[in-house]
Parts: sequence; C-alpha cells; structure tokens
Amino acid sequence: MTLIPTEPPGLGSPAAPSPIQRVRRALNSVLRGKEEVIEQVLACLLARGHILLEDKPGLGKTTLAKALAAAVGGRFARVQCTPDLLPGDITGFSIFNQKTREFEFQPGPVFADVLLADEINRTTPRTQSALLEAMAERQVTVDNVRHPLSETFFVLATQNPIEHHGTYPLPEAQLDRFAMKLSIGYPDRPSQRAMLAAAVGVCSCHNDVTDRILALPELHQLQESVAGVTVAPIVQDYLIDLAERTRTHPRISLGLSPRGLLTWQRVAQAWAFLQQRPFVTPDDVKAVARPVLAVRLGIEGEPHVIIDEILSSVAVPLYGG
Repeated sequence: MTLIPTEPPGLGSPAAPSPIQRVRRALNSVLRGKEEVIEQVLACLLARGHILLEDKPGLGKTTLAKALAAAVGGRFARVQCTPDLLPGDITGFSIFNQKTREFEFQPGPVFADVLLADEINRTTPRTQSALLEAMAERQVTVDNVRHPLSETFFVLATQNPIEHHGTYPLPEAQLDRFAMKLSIGYPDRPSQRAMLAAAVGVCSCHNDVTDRILALPELHQLQESVAGVTVAPIVQDYLIDLAERTRTHPRISLGLSPRGLLTWQRVAQAWAFLQQRPFVTPDDVKAVARPVLAVRLGIEGEPHVIIDEILSSVAVPLYGG
C-alpha cells in the first residue's frame, strides 16, 4: 500500500506554525484542558458545519465562541434565546423610512460570522425555525427578499441538559442542521489552577480576548481545501455500511439520513486535514462518529454506547491512502 505524502495546504510544520495551528493554540489558551473539544470545533468549522453544545452553565461556551470569532477575524453576535424571542429578532426586519417613503431592511444578529445562540431550546419552535434557512443555505428571506449571509457563517448553539421546564426540544429537522453535538465538561485540576493563576491581576472582561490570526478569505480558502480532501470509494463504502447499520439497529428509531451521511464525510475530511493528511482513512470516520451521530439519531439509551456498538459491528476496511 502506498501512502500519499502530500501535506494539505495551510497546516504548515512544527518549525513554522501555520495559521490553523496558531488558531488551535489560541483557543486552547482560553479553554484550558479541552484539546479534544477544540480539535472537534476546528473540524466542524473547516467542514462548514454548525455545533450544538449541550452542557452546564459556566463551562466556557461563550468564551469559546468569542475567541473563535476573534481568531478568524469575524464578527461575533450573541442571541439569548427566551420564550418571547421572535424570528425577526434573529433574522432582522423591514422598517418604514419616513424620509425615503420606502421600507428598509434592518439586519439581525444572524448577519455575523460566528453566531452564539444561547439556550436555543428556551425559545419557541417558530423562532428556532428562523435559523433553519440560515444554517442550511447561509441566507435568510424576509418579506420575500433573499439576503445572503457570510460564506463562513458558523452557528454555535447551546442548551442546558439539566433544565427542562419551559423548554422546547429541538425538532429532528433542526437537529439535522447541526454537524456535531459536543459537551465541554469540567476542566481537570491542573487546568483549573492555571486558569486561576492567569486571572490574577487581569480584568475579567478581557480574559477571553484573542488576537486575529486568520482573515475570513483565508478561512474560506481552508474550507475549500478541506472539500478537496480525497475520500476513496472503499472509505465511502465503509460510511454507507455504517449508515445502513444505523437504519436497522433495534434501539435507533431514526437512522442516518443522506444529508447526515454527507455531513459525516465532510467532517471526516476536515479531521484528516487537521491531521495533515490529504486523504480520509476509516480511523477518521470513526474519530468523528460520536459527535456527528449523537445529534441526529433517535437513540434509545446512552448514545455513545449505541454508536460504539455500530462502529464495532461493521468491519473496518484495510486502507493505505
């Protein structure tokens, strides 16, 4: 078997850190002890997906979103989702200008590069659906007029798994728009000690500041490079075998859709890119299986256990690039 030695563009070398390596370091400096989560976030960003963060309050979700926006040179916007939030509060609305005697469009927070939708399950399904078009097509339609969003538009939505009163569970159509579901979790003891030490003498309002490392056109170029990462037919067959297994598993009520299958391949391409490989291996497919499948399968029981069962039930093909 012959391995392809070509190094993906934009990743550099240990001697000369590339922009994406510097973004990784910057995010790890603001979210300490969560290297795996950072790697998954970067994979989702490069795959042009969106993330659902299901975790408890105060674990750094907002800090992560703001640092990511700053690192890629993008605009950051935050929406605090509440039951009285309206679709227009997210997408924007038309207002009548008395001087020009015409309606003018006032863009909402969705016209950002990184949008944090905080506690998305606290707002109504009508408002949740306002994000559907934006996430899937990177555009919004208001008063029958199409308004394009940023090419690198990225949504990071959060929901609290321990509070269910006054919430509206996300429907399957909305969940399928997310590429991944992640959980940050508590940092380990050394990371907490480093966090406390770094905060001494620093104003709390500035402890998550990150310098710009990428420009948005550079990010878009990296995303285009990820789309060109090779996926051999044998690896695509492996993906299909896994997808079909989700559709027949007795404890899964909703199997993987074709859109979910495409998302899984795209995230695996991004994962391979981050490992400095120009091709996807079965190990890349397995590495991103949990966060990709957990957000879109109707699983009865512990998701990670069922996903591991699926991975172990399908033979891994021998592949050398």
